[in-house]
Amino acid sequence: MTQFTPSLPYLHQTTTTFSNPSSSMNKNNQIPTKPWFPTSKALTTFGDTNCMEQLLVHCANAIETNDVTLAQQILWVLNNIAPQDGDSNQRLAYSFLRALTNRAAKTGTCKMLVEQVYSNAHNNLTIETHRFSVIELANFVDLTPWHRFGYAAANAAILEATEGFSVIHIVDLSSTHCMQIPTLIDAIANRHEVPPLIKLTVSDHDNNIDQIPPKLDLSYQELGSKLVNFARSRNVTLEFRVVSSSYTNGFASLIEHLSVQRMVYSGEALVINCHMMLHYIPDETLSNSNSYVYDSMSSVSTTTTTTTTTATTTSLRSLFLTALRGLDPTLVILVDEDVDLTSNNLVNRLRSAFNYLWIPYDTVDTFLPRGSKQRQWYEADICWKIENVIAHEGVQRVERDEPIGKWEQRMRNANFQGIGFGEECVGEVKAMLDEHAAGWGLKKEDECIVLTWKGHNVVFASAWLPA
Repeated sequence: MTQFTPSLPYLHQTTTTFSNPSSSMNKNNQIPTKPWFPTSKALTTFGDTNCMEQLLVHCANAIETNDVTLAQQILWVLNNIAPQDGDSNQRLAYSFLRALTNRAAKTGTCKMLVEQVYSNAHNNLTIETHRFSVIELANFVDLTPWHRFGYAAANAAILEATEGFSVIHIVDLSSTHCMQIPTLIDAIANRHEVPPLIKLTVSDHDNNIDQIPPKLDLSYQELGSKLVNFARSRNVTLEFRVVSSSYTNGFASLIEHLSVQRMVYSGEALVINCHMMLHYIPDETLSNSNSYVYDSMSSVSTTTTTTTTTATTTSLRSLFLTALRGLDPTLVILVDEDVDLTSNNLVNRLRSAFNYLWIPYDTVDTFLPRGSKQRQWYEADICWKIENVIAHEGVQRVERDEPIGKWEQRMRNANFQGIGFGEECVGEVKAMLDEHAAGWGLKKEDECIVLTWKGHNVVFASAWLPA
């Protein structure tokens, strides 16, 4: 899928940008009522995916500049060519339309535009995401390689890196609530006649993680009990611990907890398993007022390598990775989506998101029938991500993915080295992909492996050792 290059059919613009809401309305507080609307025949020329993208870009610009008339025109067109129950491209455009509508609702004069133009079409702009049971979520993530790819690659690397250890401490920073762990327990049980002790540590604080789909309908304590029982059924001893910590401050309290644990239990294998969670750590350059969150780590760090950072040049994301290096872990697994959603420019984020998030809409037809509950849950989660990227700013905008190259740079700057994946691992991932639709593929980029859909990068997996 490529970005739009041809010019759009002409949208007539005769009004100026309104900076003062009172001056932009007529005496009855109405939106100007003479925008140009295309005919039904003209609407068909807007149905092309690339044209939809360009319309969304123009709409975003109009909202940002408070150009009510142009925004009204484009929102009307999009509302007519992007039905919620249309094909994959139309549903994609609808989700972006919904997100832009939400953004417009917060923006000056455009707020009244949304209230007047969309009162019938969008009675409820709130996205209802499903709260999964453990069984539902396990089945849900198995539907597509989106998560299974990372599970398979990570499990193979963990088994190889922890060979010979009697205790394996896994810190699971995952957006899928430990759904990888049963498959890892199975792999460990099958590999060892006398399985090692597994310590599993997860992070949970307030409701930070619960805000991000997929959502779970039980507490982590209850989840831990189920995992312990499952491990026991496989003759594996599992210790489960929840540490109160948040991605909003770079998991600072988790790092502090692990630093102390590392000094006490230095002989165990320490695996940091990061599965689509690190991109929630704020990526902005730290201010002096925020730099204190990792200051206390220096007294408990076990690193032999000194990295000098300053609040004016370092992001919380980079400080987190540096703190990980200080733990001297046996292995760090990093799995995430290969897309850049960090731009402060709305149009840049919209283009990047549009040219990536067509993939889940395109793939869903291969594994979920129209009208199914699971399909509604699946697309609601995608819609949530789109809205977070487009409609929100500041601390509310938590979906801040970075591409593979940026993560590699961050890891190397933190003094990690990539180790790549062996042929056995690649073989297991390929076998997993054979269970899914033919459009899924696998390729290598440097020391990472990348999941692809119809040749487009989707998710990358990487394994790292302290340098």
